[in-house]
Amino acid sequence: MITRVSTKGQVVLPNSIRKRLHIRPGDELEVELEGGRVIMTPASVRRGSVEIVRDPITGLPVLTVGADMPTLTSDIVADILSEAP
Repeated sequence: MITRVSTKGQVVLPNSIRKRLHIRPGDELEVELEGGRVIMTPASVRRGSVEIVRDPITGLPVLTVGADMPTLTSDIVADILSEAP
């Protein structure tokens, strides 16, 4: 995909990419320069607001999310669970 840089240095991320990565207006992206490429990654703040904890009553693992987390989708849950021990 090709996008343009505006005179203000702004870049528009295509809607399909924003949807796939659950990027919403106001979200922060980490920007890095790597081997002549610009790499943008959703900031870790969002990821840090999700935890897998044990329910004190049942002992089962449950997901807890902070107020800054976007609506949980099955894709987000699958991604988080894939990183669980």
